[in-house]
Amino acid sequence: MTTSSAPRTRPLGLLLLIVAVLVLSLNLRPGATSVGPLMEQVVTSYGQGAIASGLLTALPPLAFGAMGLLAVPIARRFGLTGTIVAAFVLVALGLLLRPLAGSFTLFVALSGLALLGPALGNVVVPAWIKLHGGARTVGLMTLYSVVLALGGSAGSALAVPMAGGAAQGWRDSLQVWGLVVVVPVVVWAVVLTRTGHDFPPAPPRGELGGSLLRSPTAVALTLMFSLQSLNAYTQFGMLPQILTEAGISPARAGALVAVIAGWGLVGGLVMPTVIARMPGLRWLVAGFGVLTATGYLGLLLAPTVSPLLWACVLGVGGFAFPTAIALLPARTRSPLVTARLSGTVQPVGYLLAALGPVAAGALLGATGSSAAVLWFLAGTGALLAVAGYRASLPRLVDQEIAD
Repeated sequence: MTTSSAPRTRPLGLLLLIVAVLVLSLNLRPGATSVGPLMEQVVTSYGQGAIASGLLTALPPLAFGAMGLLAVPIARRFGLTGTIVAAFVLVALGLLLRPLAGSFTLFVALSGLALLGPALGNVVVPAWIKLHGGARTVGLMTLYSVVLALGGSAGSALAVPMAGGAAQGWRDSLQVWGLVVVVPVVVWAVVLTRTGHDFPPAPPRGELGGSLLRSPTAVALTLMFSLQSLNAYTQFGMLPQILTEAGISPARAGALVAVIAGWGLVGGLVMPTVIARMPGLRWLVAGFGVLTATGYLGLLLAPTVSPLLWACVLGVGGFAFPTAIALLPARTRSPLVTARLSGTVQPVGYLLAALGPVAAGALLGATGSSAAVLWFLAGTGALLAVAGYRASLPRLVDQEIAD
């Protein structure tokens, strides 16, 4: 089912817009980030080893990529809001049942189910905000980016404390997020009664069907997003292990990773406004890649200076993520093009990002040293600087694919 005219919707009040974006963005990351600090307990409970750890680390970006590619076709059929409601019903089931899994295979399968909502939400939410936000688009994107980072940070920071130190405490820790995710299901069901089928209509002259490969901005954004996500998910899954091997306690290692994710709160708060108001972004965005490389080199070459310092440097470098998210609506004019761009940049970016944890695990297994992993990640930071420079140039994807 497609729509060729404007969707029939009832206006969404400001309060409902805010609550809807808040509760959804809060629940897009904890299902993924809460596993890393508990990785050793999880794989040990199922009698698994390093390969299983690598698989679980790579699973979120793989799921976000593979399932995200289906987001636009699904949303075209069921509407943006309907897609989110249906997906998060399945997420609640996955998160609630995952800790009860009797085998590692079932645990992985339920983890994939739990990642369905975030995979679709990653793509759909920017387009939803572009469609329903109107003059409030920048503010809602700011809220989305900030709370997205808050949820990711909370998943990592609270994982070990909620486990309580018991041998099977990881199960209770992971199951908490299944209870929390019921809230967005209820809120978005209310939103659905107002929006109905709300896939963006085509522009007056017809759908802009030009290939996104014709857009240098779209290609650069995809590379930027993939490199930043590669770093983020390698940090979530592998950095706690690297820090633990350096003599840091597991709880503190989880807290340091949470510090990195927590800086995303600041980035999410400031970057949408900066992008909307600042004409020259290229050197600023390139600087996030430079800081990312610097943080890894600091952990490698001067680890005794302060792990917290390097975590903060990596956290500021992570501003590349809210920047890439905010650029999706900022570098498009039509909500339909926003949906297409988001439906390409994020899924393809996540699929490429999944190579990061796999490569990091292979390097760690082959060399037995975290130094090789840190050199590899520093190199990706340098590439991120180049991609970010191009992606942040003031160009509209609509124009590039239409020319």
